[in-house]
Amino acid sequence: MLVLTRRIGERILIGDDVEVTILDIKGDSIRIGIDAPRTTRIQRAEIVEAVRDENAQAAVVGDEAEQALRAALAGRTEPAT
Repeated sequence: MLVLTRRIGERILIGDDVEVTILDIKGDSIRIGIDAPRTTRIQRAEIVEAVRDENAQAAVVGDEAEQALRAALAGRTEPAT
């Protein structure tokens, strides 16, 4: 990991087409601006991790949910063709 010290208004260049600018510093928060092509995905890590965790939890089917689904499907009638 590269660790840099920057001041307000200073920039960091990533590759040829991504520029990160330090906009403001207040207490323990830093506002940054990111200039990148629209094709470059920029995501907050905590959001990606939360979605991944929610998807993993949703993929786990408990016994009760499985039984309820089976019961619902067993009582379903097929449409006439």
